[in-house]
Amino acid sequence: MKKVLTIAGSDCSGGAGIQADIKTITAHKMYAMSAITALTAQNTTGVYGVLDSTPEFVGQQLDCIMTDIFPDSVKIGMVSSPEIIDKIVEKLEEYQPSNIVVDPVMISTSGSRLLSESAMDALITRLIPLATIITPNIHEAEAFCGMEIHSKEDMQVAAQKLSNMYKGAILIKGGHLEDTADDLLYSDGELTWFPGGRIDNPNSHGTGCTLSSAIACNLADGLDIKSSIQEAKLYITGALEAGLDLGKGSGPLNHCYALKK
Repeated sequence: MKKVLTIAGSDCSGGAGIQADIKTITAHKMYAMSAITALTAQNTTGVYGVLDSTPEFVGQQLDCIMTDIFPDSVKIGMVSSPEIIDKIVEKLEEYQPSNIVVDPVMISTSGSRLLSESAMDALITRLIPLATIITPNIHEAEAFCGMEIHSKEDMQVAAQKLSNMYKGAILIKGGHLEDTADDLLYSDGELTWFPGGRIDNPNSHGTGCTLSSAIACNLADGLDIKSSIQEAKLYITGALEAGLDLGKGSGPLNHCYALKK
């Protein structure tokens, strides 16, 4: 059985973060492990509180995982302080796992900044260079590049700018564009578009967490970058099309839509 580690924050309502990651990994028939960077008090209507883990405790979790059940891939999501980022970087450099997927949770779907300037700097300069692939949304790509993105042409310019800062694969998610939901991969100097039609489902809580975890699963299974993204997009499309409707706000996906009774 393949083993996938998620390093992220907990969503007590189960739709995003660690909980979405574990559901996604399990739906891919893989063994899920987690190092929790923060507890959050949140639900489908918003985030109401955050309690960070200490860097030392994050490091202890990673030591326990890496020295016992070594992961085939690692997904990294919410990391809210430069000290926690530094500890994760220290442990990644110490244990050298493969297939590192970084979902840079910096800016929310609504455009709200989620990280301090110092944490963003640590994320960009220390953690992202260790990634096999990063999966920023439009707002996050704008923050990386210092430019506005309004079109597919802008996405291409941003991807090429990012490639000057970071040598791994870059997947810019196009879900925030007005006229398309296409995603763009920049890898080894090549641009690849992944078409994505808009699905009529307002319940999209945790889509970024889910996509990055699915990519990590596919990389653990030995697929290349392009195939890992394509399969992950098929999975998340099915989870959206299942039409789960829970909660009073933007509800979660049905991560287990393909499981038979």
